[in-house]
Amino acid sequence: MGIGRLLFDCLHIPAVRALMVGMSVLAATSVVARAEIRIDVTRGNIDPMPVAITEFFSIEPGAADIGAELSAVIAADLDRSGLFAPIDRRAFIQSTESLQARPRFSDWRVINAQALVSGSVRYEADGRMRIEFRLWDVFAEVQMAGFAYKTPANNWRRVAHIIADAIYKRITGEEGYFDSRIVYIAETGPHTKRIKRLAIMDQDGANHKFLTDGSALVLTPRFSPSRQEITYLSYFNDTPRVYLFDINNGRQEMLGAFEGMTFAPRFSPDGNSVIMSYAKDGDSDIWIMDLRTRRARQITFDPAIDTSPSFSPDGRQITFNSDRGGTQQLYVMDADGSDVRRISFGEGRYATPVWSPRGDLIAFTKFFGGRFFIGVMRPDGTSERLLTESFLDEAPTWSPNGRVLIYFRQTPTDSKGGGGITKLYSVDLTGYNLREIKTPTDASDPAWSPLNR
Repeated sequence: MGIGRLLFDCLHIPAVRALMVGMSVLAATSVVARAEIRIDVTRGNIDPMPVAITEFFSIEPGAADIGAELSAVIAADLDRSGLFAPIDRRAFIQSTESLQARPRFSDWRVINAQALVSGSVRYEADGRMRIEFRLWDVFAEVQMAGFAYKTPANNWRRVAHIIADAIYKRITGEEGYFDSRIVYIAETGPHTKRIKRLAIMDQDGANHKFLTDGSALVLTPRFSPSRQEITYLSYFNDTPRVYLFDINNGRQEMLGAFEGMTFAPRFSPDGNSVIMSYAKDGDSDIWIMDLRTRRARQITFDPAIDTSPSFSPDGRQITFNSDRGGTQQLYVMDADGSDVRRISFGEGRYATPVWSPRGDLIAFTKFFGGRFFIGVMRPDGTSERLLTESFLDEAPTWSPNGRVLIYFRQTPTDSKGGGGITKLYSVDLTGYNLREIKTPTDASDPAWSPLNR
């Protein structure tokens, strides 16, 4: 759905424009005397910043209810990041109505708020909703950001995520990731006869929807970086097929049926190709299919098992795992299959590499000492760091800003066939802020979308 965003100094709202011109001068003056608040996201174990997020004010009953829900979604987004600590609203002193004129900063300093988020909601004559928000630095007494959005009334939740992204970016200097979605495999049924369906949800678990009915086994979904499409693997009559799924209209299109085994299809950065591994006659190699011509070409020719390919964000390189060196390890090669070099040299076996959207790191699954780990390393193999450890952690996927990883974790099964529960978890790049992502069923094979546009 379309969202119109307006800076608060737009010409058609002169009163607000005059206010913002004055505030801009104040902000410029204050920065010299006192630096604005800032969170360094590259540090580990950061103390969350106390932030006051007020209900978005409205005198219209229906809009007032949405204003309360808006602020709750924003607070939940920021809280889950681990970088912000929303303050209990029962501690607030200034009313939301008087806050519309200007904050009484002393009222917010006394409850230790470093940042303050205020806003308002109202209906326009055309039925759309106008949502305004402001971000304030409480101690410097300056406005850090302010926007107005016009959107269909039923789209307010997405606006809340967009506002959370704007706050995150203004305070951290990094792009946010809240206006995004997660596709995954929803699992139900006994372990001997598992039903696996394609499912999608917002990154906070809202707007959950099943995309397939479970009549065919589905695996390894991946988002297109440029279109509202998902590629995934499905088995029909025991034959692996690679599909495209259009999220907007629900249309599925088969890219190809393969006599052998096919693994982990994934889009190229421009969205025009799909890369995958294809096993035939006991040999697994990496292939690229052009989505415009439907022609596939092989780019590795080693007799070993080459699988789980992932492009670098610039499309010039590919990471994959292979046992060509005797054990399962990570490799990087040029996009045409040349200049193959091994990058993992630690103890244990490595798998499921995926390149960060920032290009600076590769995430992976590691098996060592009977335990599974999610880790990251630089593309040249240096600076390996393990972020998680459990009985089974697998299949990392990056947030759009490259600061958070989602993966799935499975518990052990017991002698009675119990256990074996699979759930989604997130962890930030420093190895802190481990959180379960709630889903209505067991969940595996997550993939994070780019930011919605």
